[in-house]
Amino acid sequence: MPADAFALALAAAGLHAGWNVFLRGSEDVEARMAVVLGLSLLLYAPVAAATWSASWAVAPYVAVSAALEAAYFALLVSAYRRRELSVVYPIARGSAPLLVLLGTAVVLGRHVSAEAAAGVCLVAGGVVLVRGIRRGAEGLLVALAIGCAIAGYTLVDKDGLHHAAAIPYLELVLAPVGLVALPVVALRRGTAALRAEVGWRTLVTAAAAFGAYSLALAALRLAPAPDVAAIRETSVVLATLLAAVFLREPVGLERLAGAVAVAGGVALIALS
Repeated sequence: MPADAFALALAAAGLHAGWNVFLRGSEDVEARMAVVLGLSLLLYAPVAAATWSASWAVAPYVAVSAALEAAYFALLVSAYRRRELSVVYPIARGSAPLLVLLGTAVVLGRHVSAEAAAGVCLVAGGVVLVRGIRRGAEGLLVALAIGCAIAGYTLVDKDGLHHAAAIPYLELVLAPVGLVALPVVALRRGTAALRAEVGWRTLVTAAAAFGAYSLALAALRLAPAPDVAAIRETSVVLATLLAAVFLREPVGLERLAGAVAVAGGVALIALS
């Protein structure tokens, strides 16, 4: 893997973990998420306009992906209100590629290699450790639901990107989500809740959320997709460490080992 591609993929992982930490660190996760979506659209609108390329054939993909993205953000807000990032993030990010693999194997009858099977086992074991052996299924279902949403829009976007350039495509997908989220939060909570979240932390979160995707695309132009996907999964470990340092979450050896196992399992799946 070229050094520049490795650096881009690793930076994408860091940004993705970082914006989730900024989101979880807010006292009002719902309002910050709505403002982040709005700011992201504004920040990257000039880039989308400058690189615009989209055909009408992209419309159904945009509609389905937008619905799945809306579900993803709603579930993420719900999870971060009640659960620790070091639990939700590894399970959600780790289960998504696992679900994609299982879905393609069942629906398309695709063969699952020994490496991928080992990756599935690692992810499953890692999820148990992240969740805590003695804590049962608490928080597990919402994290898996987030993983399902990620898996869903990943599969849709894979085909949708054949009909539009990457940044314009993402702008089209997130536009209806952001344009609905902002007025809904304003009506439910008042504009004061939104104004309170306008600041440098939210601006950084918005830039990082879109930037992570852009860096991943840049890496994909320089290296094979499985290699890039494997490096990006370091975000699971990074997010867990950042949650311990900045959010003061109780990340012990068990949870950290689980995050490493999840990242390793996903890397095996990606490279198989």
